[in-house]
Amino acid sequence: MGSSVRPKQATKDHNMKKEQEISTLDGSVDRHGHPAIRTRTGTWVAGVLLLVNQGLATLAFFGVGVNLVVFLTRVIGQDNAEAANNVSKWTGTVYIFSLLGAFLSDSYWGRYKTCAIFQSIFVIGLVSLSITTYTFLVKPSGCGDEDTPCGSHSGYQMGLFYFSIYLIALGNGGYQPNIATFGADQFDEEDPEEGHSKIAFFSYFYLALNLGSLFSNTVLGYFEDKGMWALGFWASAVSATLALILFLCGTPRYRHFTPKGNPLSRFCQVFVAAIRKWNVVMIPNEHHLFEADETKNIGDRDRKIIHTEGFRFLDRAAVVTSEDYTDKVKDDNTPPNPWHLCAVTQVEEVKCILRLLPIWLCTILYSVVFTQMASLFVEQGAAMKTNISTFHIPPASMSSFDILSVAAFIFIYRRVLDPLVARLRKDPKGLTELQRMGIGLVIAIMSMISAGLVELFRLKYAKKDCVNCENSSSLTIFWQIPQYVLVGASEVFMYVGQLEFFNSQAPDGLKSFGSALCMTSISLGNYVSSLLVTIVMKISTGDDLPGWIPGNLNKGHLDRFYFLLAALTTADLLVYIVCAKWYKYIKFEGKGNGDQDVFIV
Repeated sequence: MGSSVRPKQATKDHNMKKEQEISTLDGSVDRHGHPAIRTRTGTWVAGVLLLVNQGLATLAFFGVGVNLVVFLTRVIGQDNAEAANNVSKWTGTVYIFSLLGAFLSDSYWGRYKTCAIFQSIFVIGLVSLSITTYTFLVKPSGCGDEDTPCGSHSGYQMGLFYFSIYLIALGNGGYQPNIATFGADQFDEEDPEEGHSKIAFFSYFYLALNLGSLFSNTVLGYFEDKGMWALGFWASAVSATLALILFLCGTPRYRHFTPKGNPLSRFCQVFVAAIRKWNVVMIPNEHHLFEADETKNIGDRDRKIIHTEGFRFLDRAAVVTSEDYTDKVKDDNTPPNPWHLCAVTQVEEVKCILRLLPIWLCTILYSVVFTQMASLFVEQGAAMKTNISTFHIPPASMSSFDILSVAAFIFIYRRVLDPLVARLRKDPKGLTELQRMGIGLVIAIMSMISAGLVELFRLKYAKKDCVNCENSSSLTIFWQIPQYVLVGASEVFMYVGQLEFFNSQAPDGLKSFGSALCMTSISLGNYVSSLLVTIVMKISTGDDLPGWIPGNLNKGHLDRFYFLLAALTTADLLVYIVCAKWYKYIKFEGKGNGDQDVFIV
């Protein structure tokens, strides 16, 4: 009897082991390049490490960025206009470097290697800035606070300073678009449970980003405002170092996707092949569209994109003609020349990006609203009553209400609103990413209306002729809370939805590029905001009128600018609705699913 039990037990153990060895279905691999085993890699073990990494890295970045304009005026000795211009250039450079990081990641290095390299550059930049500040810039000792300006600096010292902050820009810019995508890579979207976790990851990622910036805006901002610049920068350097160490600790657990090569050449191949076949007669069905045979490369587990209508001209690149099959192709079974014939998936990659661009353009104006928190909201707050008894409330610290709003609305959306909508619509997915982005635009309009109404009442209780217009209105700064809360709520719908949307809709070989699109929309939002302010001031100034946004806000009409932004965002919302209705979601074939009727070679 004992002999009959042993084989059964052995079979059971074998089956359990086999279950544990099940690999992921999305084509991810482990660090050795083997198919990723579901139980040994990825999931929330790796995801939580990356969330903490993001929080610490954000703390480090904003520990420098949030007070850089103050550092340039108090320590470096620049005037307000020059300092603001330098900060704008620096911020814009961060987002330009995000495109570089996304390109290297998608094309050659992969997300893990790209994150590790750029985080290391980030740490080196912060350490260099800390040493430079302590050794050369904050001289005499104790300078750099509100009362004591620092002395002059040599060209060598200024060179070290700019070298350090642009190393920080390079490191953070190259890292940011990849870490969100790399975190999402840890969840297999082909598995229902992990697919749900992948969607949740983006919400928690944005929450980690905001919690990191909250500490920077409050604690580090306080120390730096008191002139303890070296201490603040060293704290940022330590935080970034801890983030890098945590990231490297998760190395055995991470899932990876193999880089797909230079996407520019793949895009050019589609357009060139389509132009070559300008005169080819298109057949209504897809019988003669070419798709590569995935059995030729066993290790190639990329998902194939199902053919879609639209941009029919590009389909010509995948039309099979007799010229595409030379004797060499037929005899040696080698793939056709990609500059003459492209696979359906390759053509659909181009279509995906072309469809994403109108949606992306509609998000830029939202970023114009978002950037007001760091500029006009602060100036508006400075002209309000900022004292409670003897305690002074820094106007910039009101952004803490935005961060708290983000945290609250992420919880409300994930735990209350999303399950409720799913139950009402009888659809487990709840609101789509496009619907959430639309809701974000609606809330952004409400935030601008709220800011405009507050400004109307502020002007009603303001001193018109003031020399120093800080605290020039008896209206308390706490009336700004609704506009900050509304912007925070809109971020949860717009930016989290945008992260999910671009990650899910970008082709497998361009996931980091999708995340970089989110960052570049914020960058362009800054530039559009500056351009809009310039245009408004040029038009509204004249005939002895100070304009809508003069140095003395009590003589201007900032409320009109807010209402103008609300009107422009409303127009943007209408365009967005049209683009969202036109948009077609990307669809992938299942593994081993031959339901697409294409020509396989």
